[in-house]
Formats: sequence, structure tokens, C-alpha cells
Amino acid sequence: MSLLVCGSLAFDTLLGFEDRFARHLLPEHLSKLSAAFRAPTMRREWGGCAGNIAYSLGLMGETPRVLGAVGADFAPYRAHLERHGVDTGAIRAFDDAYTAQCFIISDADGNQITAFHPGAMDRSAHLSVADLPARPTLAIVAPSGREGSLRFARELAGQGVPFVFDPGQELPLFSRDELVALVDAAAWVTVNDYESELLIERSGLSLAEIAARVTALIVTRGAAGSTIYAGGDALEIAAAPLEAPLVDPAGCGDAYRAGLLYGLARGLPWADTGRIASLLGALVAEQPGAQNHAFELAELAARYRRAYGRDWPGGDAHTRTSCGEG
Repeated sequence: MSLLVCGSLAFDTLLGFEDRFARHLLPEHLSKLSAAFRAPTMRREWGGCAGNIAYSLGLMGETPRVLGAVGADFAPYRAHLERHGVDTGAIRAFDDAYTAQCFIISDADGNQITAFHPGAMDRSAHLSVADLPARPTLAIVAPSGREGSLRFARELAGQGVPFVFDPGQELPLFSRDELVALVDAAAWVTVNDYESELLIERSGLSLAEIAARVTALIVTRGAAGSTIYAGGDALEIAAAPLEAPLVDPAGCGDAYRAGLLYGLARGLPWADTGRIASLLGALVAEQPGAQNHAFELAELAARYRRAYGRDWPGGDAHTRTSCGEG
């Protein structure tokens, strides 16, 4: 099984402001805003949807291939992914651009101010599935830049490759006709609860109509679990319980999608696939950042049993193991 992950790769810089933004912003003077926030804590993380998804797949013993555009500063990130079993051969670096960068400063109340530089991600449409050395058997089109997502979906559908469409935060960028075409081209669609409402509004299709156009529609709901609409049924998946305090929910959705791909690659029942996906999301929530969790597959199987009272459904927890560095 050859897994292809199309999507963004980014550096995330997270800054901590120990006061409250409201104490330093004057609403009546926002037209001439000039504010500086001293941030004594800073953390730099590997990020981007494709990187996050591929990292978790690598931990599970897969060798996912990532298709994405990056900048001249990507070398350390590439080495990190390769250490964790990810095939980076299809990641194209543009020497005159930076890798996508996200800068987030959070205040004492959890309010955030974010600046995002897309950098090389805007050139993802220069890449092509046709240039890959081999045809993938299963893929996901995660946020890749508007034009890149449209191209990857069109090419995968043209080659008869079943893929998951994961519009994420890029959903508002597509027109109604484009969204309907993307749904029709995909085998599966996955969105979070908010994105499901936006998809309904933007596409003009009801949830039932979207589910009827694909093999399965997966809607994640955070701590409330997830719902998998397949075969005319709605399967409710309980969220896996945390075994440590919640640290950072960022990247939980991408980990869920890695579990989704893992189950699809093995033809597992939807209930098993959903539980594996939820378990990976819980692991990420217990760590800072989206790529700092680490495990062996046998350990994951033991936690699966604790969470759901069932044996690991993957069938390989004792024969294939993977481990990662933080």
C-alpha cells in the first residue's frame, strides 16, 4: 500500500505574552495601532497538515510520501521527517522562497494574534502527481494552497486513485462549483464540526447529500468524539480518554487523519478506524506541538485496549513497531 499525503509543510513559532492584550490595545486608537508585546517564552515546532499527518503515519510503521512545496530553509525539517520514516522525495524546495511560516502570540487569557506567511506553499500548483515515481494506491488532499488542492484532486481522480478530501481552513477559498466537484472526486471527505457547517453553506448541499456522494463523510467534534456517515448510517465514535493533562490541541485533527488513513489502508471496519484515529488525536493533545508524541505500536495497542476495552484491530502491533524522537 503506497500512501500519498498532499498538503502544507510549515514552521510554527509560538510566543507567550504573560499579560492580556486588552490591557495594551486602545480600541479608540486602532486606526493608528503601534503595539509591541514582550514574549518571554518561545517555541518553534514542525507543522503544516501534510507534515503532521505523515509524521504520525511514520510512527505507525508506514512510509508515507509527502507531496508539497517548501523553501530554501526546509533542510532540518526534511531530516526530521526522514528520521521518522517519511518519504520526502516528492517535496520540492524553491530556493527563492521560505517554507510557510506561522507566528502565533498568545496572551494570558488564551487570546491569539497570528501572522501567516504562505511562502513556497503558494507554488504547490507547480507540483504534479504525474511526476511521482509510482502511482499511489491511497491519498489524502489536505490544505495545499487553493490551486494546489484543485490540481492534486483532479490528477488523483484522473488516475483512479481513491483519496480523502480534507479542506480544512482553506474551505472558504473554493467556490460552490469547486466544492461540489471536489466532493464528487473524493472517495472520503473529512472535516471538523465547524467546517461541516461551512461546507454545507458553501456547497449548497446538506450533510446527507454530501454523505451520499462519497463512501464516507467523517466529522470530528473534538472532545465530543466524531461521527462517520457511511452506508446510510451515522456511526458515533467516542473520543479516546486522555491519560495525561491536556497540553495543546493543535495538530489533533491531523493525527486523527493519520489514523483514518491507517485504517483505510488496512480495510478495517469504520468503528475500528475511528477509534484508532481518536486515540492518535488524544496522544497529540497530551504533548506540546503536533509532532512531539512518540510511541511503539505495541504501546499504542495497549492504550487502545485501556481506552476501548478491545484488542488492537491492526493485526500488527507485535510484529511492526515504530518509535519517534520528540
